[in-house]
Amino acid sequence: MATLRVGFAGTPDFARTALDALHAAGFDIPLVLSQPDRPAGRGMRLQASPVKQWALEHGIAVAQPHSLRLDGKYPEEAAAARQTLQDARLDVLVVAAYGLILPQWVLDLPRLGCMNIHASLLPRWRGAAPIHRAIEAGDAATGVTIMQMDAGLDTGDMLLVESLAIGPTDTTTSLHDRLATLGGRMIVEVLELAACGGLHAVPQPAEGVTYAHKIEKAESAVDWHQSAAEIARRIRAFDPFPGASTTLGTDTLKLWGASEYSENNSELLNTDMLQGQILFINGAGIGVQTGQGTLLLTHLQRAGGKRLAAAEFLRGCPLAPGMVLGQTRH
Repeated sequence: MATLRVGFAGTPDFARTALDALHAAGFDIPLVLSQPDRPAGRGMRLQASPVKQWALEHGIAVAQPHSLRLDGKYPEEAAAARQTLQDARLDVLVVAAYGLILPQWVLDLPRLGCMNIHASLLPRWRGAAPIHRAIEAGDAATGVTIMQMDAGLDTGDMLLVESLAIGPTDTTTSLHDRLATLGGRMIVEVLELAACGGLHAVPQPAEGVTYAHKIEKAESAVDWHQSAAEIARRIRAFDPFPGASTTLGTDTLKLWGASEYSENNSELLNTDMLQGQILFINGAGIGVQTGQGTLLLTHLQRAGGKRLAAAEFLRGCPLAPGMVLGQTRH
């Protein structure tokens, strides 16, 4: 039976999956840290994070400081959090998508330090959005790294690494769920090793470092100068947030499903076509000219509407060959 006292710091669904796995494995979890409640939904009411909701349902104490920096904007909250962490007498603090920087005093407090569940094969895709960036870049595989945290940005020694293939239709949503499950299983394995002194940390390679910068809403606009393959990857990478988008006149359309159209068709080789121009509409979707190749749009959404398959979308939004999306020219 696991005997470690495990603190947990996390906020979204990805983290909740790991927290649930730790609980199911029998670890003693006396304290959970999560981000403060945020306004959400149409009414913009304060809403607890998925991790906080889980902790409350299981009777676990929750702390929600705005910051852990004793010399920062919220020194009283940070000091209270330090006392709470000290009182919890943690052996280890597990961190997963928490969203706050851990100062050195936090890293040093637990007997076994702090361990992070990071959704990439480090050192590739350090940073805030590793799942999105791996899909966007066309990586064939990603994975999870359990890392001993240090003061750097995802630079700590690796405790366990496992890879996961990225499928040709994977979105951030689908990949996120598989990685979350993998991360939950791996952190249980690492802590079971830690409990019996069997951990072996390995420094990250110096080669292959990339950074997964935070996804910004401004990135959602499709650039039809890009190739069909690049645009298709971006559409998958930006599902569910921020969603890829384009314009038709003054309307904004969200693009949720697309693939590179590979069938031979001499009509599609017309170099006079505008990039973003609709070339054809058939049972499979809507063919659009790009900077290289044709993109087949299969799922779209109008402002205020629902995601729809192309055939159903067209009943309410009569697109036609010759129309131009995004109004860009070769």
